[in-house]
Amino acid sequence: MFASVMSAAISGMEVCPVNVEADVSDGLPCFTMVGFPSTQVKEAQDRVRTALRNNGISLPPKRVTVNLAPADLRKEGAGFDLPVAAAVLGASGFLEPKQLNGAMLMGEISLSGEVRSVSGVLPRVIRARELGCRYCMVPFGNLEEARLVRDMKVIGVRNITEMVNFLADPDSFKQEQTGEEGRALEEQTQADFMEICGQESARRAAEIAVSGFHNILFIGPPGTGKTMLARRIPTIMPSLTFEESLELTKIYSVAGLLTPKRPLIRARPFRSPHHTSSAASLAGGGKIPGPGEVTLAHRGVLFLDEMPEFSRRGLEVLRQPLEDKQIQLSRASGTYVFPAGFILVAAMNPCPCGYYPDMNKCRCSPGEVSHYLHKLSQPLLERIDLCADVPPVDFSQISCVKPGESSAVIRERVERVRQIQSKRYEKEPICFNGELSGKQIQKYCVLTEHAFKMAQNAFELMDLSARSYHRILKVSRTIADMEGEEEIHSRHVAEALTYRAFDKKYK
Repeated sequence: MFASVMSAAISGMEVCPVNVEADVSDGLPCFTMVGFPSTQVKEAQDRVRTALRNNGISLPPKRVTVNLAPADLRKEGAGFDLPVAAAVLGASGFLEPKQLNGAMLMGEISLSGEVRSVSGVLPRVIRARELGCRYCMVPFGNLEEARLVRDMKVIGVRNITEMVNFLADPDSFKQEQTGEEGRALEEQTQADFMEICGQESARRAAEIAVSGFHNILFIGPPGTGKTMLARRIPTIMPSLTFEESLELTKIYSVAGLLTPKRPLIRARPFRSPHHTSSAASLAGGGKIPGPGEVTLAHRGVLFLDEMPEFSRRGLEVLRQPLEDKQIQLSRASGTYVFPAGFILVAAMNPCPCGYYPDMNKCRCSPGEVSHYLHKLSQPLLERIDLCADVPPVDFSQISCVKPGESSAVIRERVERVRQIQSKRYEKEPICFNGELSGKQIQKYCVLTEHAFKMAQNAFELMDLSARSYHRILKVSRTIADMEGEEEIHSRHVAEALTYRAFDKKYK
């Protein structure tokens, strides 16, 4: 007897449908799985057979063959346990095979028959909707995550008994409520820009960076507030739309970072990997690559504290995603593309001791300073739009009782600038000034005559590359938008040029 049910495999961020086919026929009793399964998937035969027996269902002493089609796609993970159990029960006569038509199942089964949560449920359910499935059956622990797809029927089961009861008589099955609906609220944070004393220039640079989605580097002595500034940047970013939240939730679902308490990502991500992190952890790694830090920071901030302390190989990994807003990883098993549209926020000291160019405090030799600064390659630095000095603060700034502008006030200005950009680029495949290409820069970065001459002089005197020049124009465009100007004036270009501090002051 034959039965089949649909499931899905995740390859990178792509969801590939998989037909789980089962055949029970006469012959020596055995359980065989074919279709390019991994070791984890092959183990499903023992988990399923034992779980069924522990729940009072004994498979007939016959030859059981399970095929996972297509056979040229490697199947990974324990999420195929539930569809394998359903297909085998259908082929054995315990269930009607027609009940499995148009259904997508996923879940891991314990030896006691409990259905355990798995990662990657949300993208699978979205794929099931695209394929026109009648319903999805998922572990009860993943039910809230799966219900984010509002126009898809989703059934959550706790154990094999509930699965059998639903498939045997769907109309009489009563879905238990999780009691968690509507709990996915925006994460609250106590951090606020009003806590930062002084550093008006760095605060201004942070606002420009968020307004135009520009990358930024904070450089200054220890204890001046570089990390404090970086950690507050998400608080001035506009709230996520539902589509952006769903996109982020898919990424975190594939990475296995969702919890029942957080089924929907509502806050923009802030990823701060340690400087000992490997290149693979930043880009995404594994035999079949999963999301790395550059992907987990999508739509948010990737913060690299003490940037020169990261390995050279790890830093150079960032060059492609900073330019393309996605990262492409090639392995023997295929090519995988992950989204990587993040703002890079980096912080560093100007030398090993941190006090250069203050020679009264700096204890480093010129060779040590040069070696430290050259840990960052010029191609990487050219992909950073703003470099902001964060100088030491004096006592009067620290002791000032009057707080600075709050994150809420700054966020209102940022949202107005974002609206200007959304309207300007409504017919373009971009959303922010930081994403402008060469041809788009010529179209949208219109300079006045005086601003054009200033930019020309800067290009020649500062020996800028074409990429650096374009970055200056993008920042100038954002500064002009913050003032509501259609054209870019000389004052906008002049301010953008001040944010090339690394090139002018330290190298």
